[in-house]
Amino acid sequence: MTDRRSTADDPIVGIDLGTTNSLVAYCDEAGPRILRDESGRTLLPSIARLGGGAEPAVVGHLARESAGRDPERTVHSIKRLMGRSLEDVRREVDRLPYPVVAGPRGLACVRDGTAIRTPQEISALYLRRLREIAERSLGRPVHRAVVTVPAYFDDAQRQATRDAGRLAGLEVVRIVNEPTAASLAYGLGRASAGGTIAVYDLGGGTFDVSILRIVEGATDGDEAIFQVLATAGDTHLGGDDLDAAIAAAITARIDRGRAEFHADSILARQRLRLASEAAKIALSAAESTLVEVDLPSGRIAEVLTRAELEAIARPLVARTIEHCRRSARDAGIEPREVDAAVLVGGSTRIPLVRREVEQFFGRAPYVALDPDEVVALGAAVQAAVIAGRRADLLLLDVVPLSLGLETAGGGVAKLVVRNSTIPARATEQFSTQVDGQRHVRLHVVQGERELVSDCRSLATFELRDLPPMPAGIPRIEVEFLVDANGVLGVAAVEARTGIRAAVQVVPSYGLTAEEVARIERESLAHAREDMRRHRVIDLRVNAALDAKWTGEALGRVRDRLEPAYVASLEERLAEVRRFVDLATREVDGVDADAFGAARDALNRASMRLHEVAIAESLRGSPGPGPGPGA
Repeated sequence: MTDRRSTADDPIVGIDLGTTNSLVAYCDEAGPRILRDESGRTLLPSIARLGGGAEPAVVGHLARESAGRDPERTVHSIKRLMGRSLEDVRREVDRLPYPVVAGPRGLACVRDGTAIRTPQEISALYLRRLREIAERSLGRPVHRAVVTVPAYFDDAQRQATRDAGRLAGLEVVRIVNEPTAASLAYGLGRASAGGTIAVYDLGGGTFDVSILRIVEGATDGDEAIFQVLATAGDTHLGGDDLDAAIAAAITARIDRGRAEFHADSILARQRLRLASEAAKIALSAAESTLVEVDLPSGRIAEVLTRAELEAIARPLVARTIEHCRRSARDAGIEPREVDAAVLVGGSTRIPLVRREVEQFFGRAPYVALDPDEVVALGAAVQAAVIAGRRADLLLLDVVPLSLGLETAGGGVAKLVVRNSTIPARATEQFSTQVDGQRHVRLHVVQGERELVSDCRSLATFELRDLPPMPAGIPRIEVEFLVDANGVLGVAAVEARTGIRAAVQVVPSYGLTAEEVARIERESLAHAREDMRRHRVIDLRVNAALDAKWTGEALGRVRDRLEPAYVASLEERLAEVRRFVDLATREVDGVDADAFGAARDALNRASMRLHEVAIAESLRGSPGPGPGPGA
């Protein structure tokens, strides 16, 4: 039973920690609502003016006012640096006006005078201000929050978000994907809930699309199930990119001879970025607008029309539609089968975006809820579920990319496949491939390819001090557990000895947009060849063990067998060894079908051998699959 007193005294709020703006919301018996600051404003600009160590940082609206005057001290779009190395965001850094440098372990950080601030620290400034707004509005202390992140945020970025909350004095009790949170708010706002919906979330820095199925309870009081069927997206595609494209187009019109507007003029670039953002917003309602930039040398004024904006935006919008297409395909539905297409994020106010979404899904997008507020409202709903205020909702989210383990020979055994519902648990048994192997190295990877060289490394750890046993005898059970926040933990145990090892997987850096695109593109382009190569690698490992055991058994009982049978067996054994040697030298040159047939022939022929040598042969089968790398 829920403790009513503790729930009331220790409320859980919902926070949308956005690239451009952030919000805080709360859900009580009357439903979810956005909490306002002292001036009645709901949006907190995700901007901080740093003090250089001499004065405290200022966040929100006051910081935004300084962006055009003091760009080198005014930080924006910090969400795009969360959980990234400086090398990961090198292209991003080139267009930021404030200094970004390498911090601990090469992490992308901001220089603040003589100090170095991590993205977590700066994000904590926004979260601390949102916490103050919530405490003033609710009239009591706030220590817990549900915080939303883009669906394609990886483990490092999710952990960075959790760390930012801790720095702000908040326990992040749940991390929820932004499109999924939006669906919760959407489900509450519909007159007749249920059906399949697409959530198209185009924010300031990221894009996500999720396909969800909402199943209403059979009777009043039964919980409604929000099940994510598939998700896709890009953590480096959003309104910031459109602002940069507009600024580039305006720059091309301006006389490059003006000293005040050289490409290396930080002040000019920042003011043009702000003017481009304002023009983008204005053209959602007007057919044309004036892009004005004040410089010490005078004012620059250029007319920008909606048609010109749409020409600039069309390639970016086309990329979002490609993600929609893949998400629908992964969900196993046609785009026009969705019952509603929900728009989330301020950039979805652009008329071109709404037209393209309508054309793809075959229906006018659902815009009854404010696209800036819907994610925070959904986060508040999930907070109410965790707090015990609501018992009529069940949220089932998914893993965006497959998770697996490197096997001997460089293959990948996928334990948790893309779009698996979380929390997710998967186990698989492996063994060793070398006699007397004492240590087993386990390498956790993420991606859709069949070989570890084509996937992203997440973590490695070792199962150590195993007693020496023949190859194939140890039974190593590996468990992958993805929690409700999408964070992966891996554990391994050797069944015969009980020796265990575990790791909380938090990769050093996240996936770049290019890496996500490459993972998805190459997994499709190379799927058939990858499967063939993976099969050859598995055959090489298992056939080598078959040949080893058969050779050892034949050496022990050769004198008890007919010479003709021994000769036939040795011929098949030599053929398998030839394939193993060939596959060891070059995987691509091996006929997988012929290799498989040779192994099968050896196994059939050796049955009689093992019957004769049963008292001396190794107990068990060759094992459940290729073992982890030594």
